[in-house]
Amino acid sequence: MSERVLRVTELTSRLNVLPFEDEVGKANLFEQILGRPLPGRVTIYPPFYTDHGLHLDLSERVFINQGCTFLDYAGIRLGEGVMVGPKATFITVSHPVDPGDRRLYLTGAPIDVAENVWIGAGATIMPGVRIGRDAVVAAGAVVVDDVPAASLVTGPKATVRRRW
Repeated sequence: MSERVLRVTELTSRLNVLPFEDEVGKANLFEQILGRPLPGRVTIYPPFYTDHGLHLDLSERVFINQGCTFLDYAGIRLGEGVMVGPKATFITVSHPVDPGDRRLYLTGAPIDVAENVWIGAGATIMPGVRIGRDAVVAAGAVVVDDVPAASLVTGPKATVRRRW
């Protein structure tokens, strides 16, 4: 794992200093980071950060604004039409709470974001979360529990505020 993290850190560092208009250079680096070409009509504005890359599954028409972080070792899937605001963070790995175990191993679970979801600026999505179709995660929300489809969650511990 550490070799992959170092390699992807090198690749994202190169990506994040390319001229914005260098579409060919960005496409080449994204292909190396993700292990495959970007799907059709995916837009990612650098800077972009990931620790692994190979477990980041992006569907068509995904939009990722600048400054987002994807710690994808346990897997992240963004469904078709997902929009991610600037500085959003997706974290699939963690460490045990017990101090004696913290440096021994990692814990984690995948994140699954269904179609047509909007993730607001600065939101944090934690390991194991599933976000239902058409949901909205407000800016700055910290999501530790699943989000129902067609709902709005807000707050430092994301809470359902509205359903449609």
